[in-house]
Amino acid sequence: MSRYLVSLAVFAAVILCAQSAIDVEIENKNVDRTIDLTSQLVKISYKITLEHKTKKPITSYLFMVPTEERERLAFISAKDSSKKDLKLTETTSPKGVTFSMTLPAGSTSPVVYIETVFSKSLAPYPTAISQTERQLVQYFGNVYFYSPFKTVTQKTTVHLSSRNVESYTQFKPAVHSDTTITYGPYDNVAAFSTEPMTIHFENYTPFLTVTKLERVIEVSHWGNIAVEETIDIVHSGAALKGSFSRYDYQKDSRSNQACVKSYKTLLPAAATGVYYRDTNGNISTSAMRVLKDSVELDLRPRFPLFGGWKTHYTLGYNVPSFEYLFQNGDNYLLKMRVLDHVFDDMVVDEVTTKIILPEGSTNIKLIAPYTVTRHPDSLHYTYLDTFGRPVISFSKKNVVENHITDFNLKYNFSRVMMLQEPLLVVGFLYVLFVLVIIWMRLDFSIIKEKEHLHKD
Repeated sequence: MSRYLVSLAVFAAVILCAQSAIDVEIENKNVDRTIDLTSQLVKISYKITLEHKTKKPITSYLFMVPTEERERLAFISAKDSSKKDLKLTETTSPKGVTFSMTLPAGSTSPVVYIETVFSKSLAPYPTAISQTERQLVQYFGNVYFYSPFKTVTQKTTVHLSSRNVESYTQFKPAVHSDTTITYGPYDNVAAFSTEPMTIHFENYTPFLTVTKLERVIEVSHWGNIAVEETIDIVHSGAALKGSFSRYDYQKDSRSNQACVKSYKTLLPAAATGVYYRDTNGNISTSAMRVLKDSVELDLRPRFPLFGGWKTHYTLGYNVPSFEYLFQNGDNYLLKMRVLDHVFDDMVVDEVTTKIILPEGSTNIKLIAPYTVTRHPDSLHYTYLDTFGRPVISFSKKNVVENHITDFNLKYNFSRVMMLQEPLLVVGFLYVLFVLVIIWMRLDFSIIKEKEHLHKD
């Protein structure tokens, strides 16, 4: 009971500190917000001009996300007027989740650029459609910029994937033109103001979700790094209502069908030996193009993906180690991507990355580009291994394209250990030859040779 009271007191203190950190003299002088609904992701960018009522320099700023939207927030970043990244610190308060940032000193009217990406914020409506129907989705948001500070003036521009809009919140002034809806400008908006926004429109972009992605990176100091990804994908758009007709599918010439026929995956430019297969074997309905800075794969599943349909496959390739593995004596640094570009505007529920290091690697240190869940280290055994290869694994949930960055893995490896496998082969052959020699010199006959000649 006492521990519970102490925890409650600490939580209350944190909330009071967060609230006291809000400088009510700071105002959002101008907010220009852009909401991108052209894909299955909701991408919101802000250009916020700040001002202090007393014209004092502003050294910190608080950006807030409603509590109910935090679970869908996949990515957030902030930059100053010179486009330098600002470090964000996340805290929780009764009004929502707060991201605090420290601004460059000396500016009385700083400008902050914030980008957010939300996954699974577009809901199919209706939730099930027939093979030939259009896919409609709904977006629920806030007309106002949700902020702990007063906003002097603000404007919101919403970009849609289609001009076909069933309905939208007409909170004046609001203008719909082609694929754009403009809200505002609104003046003197109080802090924490909300006004529901609902947009019901046609969206025929691919609604694909990678439910599980396991990426295995096997490092060899003999010049090669093997990468293999096991991927489970589901069409997360409106579910297919009724049966599937192959005849109607081939007859339908629309470019905006609700199904997904193929998608493009990007691999490193040095990727070789690429293979794409599922449980039935190799999938030959794919094409590969070698570009200047990447290898483009046009992956076409064995069947088109309609709403609720799933597919499972394995994708692998090799890259030379000198491009990703750096050495300084016995110290090594592996620098590779957490995951590859699976498809445009991708959503990955969970990605698990495993790195298999050479046998004998020690002092392993992982430096992740963002917060990840580190799993216990394990061992992997393959040919000519004696005590196993160390496996480092970590995972990340709610991953989008912005998370395609490099991780750093430092470890120590003695060059003498590279002789282990050749010496094992040499030792095995030596023992084998010795056994053969001994075998050939042994006499397993029942009667000795001299006695046999004497009797003759």
